[in-house]
Amino acid sequence: MKPLLEFFPIVLFFVAYKLYDIYVATGVVIAATIVQVCIYWLLYRKVETMQWITLGLILVMGGATLYLQDEQFIKWKLTIIEWLFGGAFLVSQFVGNKTFIERMMGANLELPARIWKRLNLSWSLFFIGVGFLNLYVMHHYSTDDWVSFKTFGVPGLMVLFIAVQMVFLYKYVPAPEAKE
Repeated sequence: MKPLLEFFPIVLFFVAYKLYDIYVATGVVIAATIVQVCIYWLLYRKVETMQWITLGLILVMGGATLYLQDEQFIKWKLTIIEWLFGGAFLVSQFVGNKTFIERMMGANLELPARIWKRLNLSWSLFFIGVGFLNLYVMHHYSTDDWVSFKTFGVPGLMVLFIAVQMVFLYKYVPAPEAKE
């Protein structure tokens, strides 16, 4: 259910863009993100901090896009959120007892401290890199291309990055114990 909830604003944004334009799509993604947060609250009685930040950014950047009729604001939202993620992961390298990635995955995986740090740093650099890549796409390609990049390219990069991480982490996964 959670992955479906994560992607439904993006999917609705894409469909609205293809059927109408960037401004209708922006209004749709604002409404869908509000609904998404409400559904999270109803199902889990909790909304994660990053979901609140994402909602806030959607409201501010989407609202500016609609009010000023300037699509650059909604395009910048992706870069800002990626940089916030990257920055948060990077800060956790130096602040606190555990990195963000260790807090998220530590209950399911035992790794040496240096590997947690390396893994966390790679996630930080990934998010920051995607933010810069978004800037490149938004300034050098059409809005059609940017919408496709946001909808399919960014999730595709995430899947590829996770696959690379899995290969890297495989050697740290304990072998299953043989049954006698």
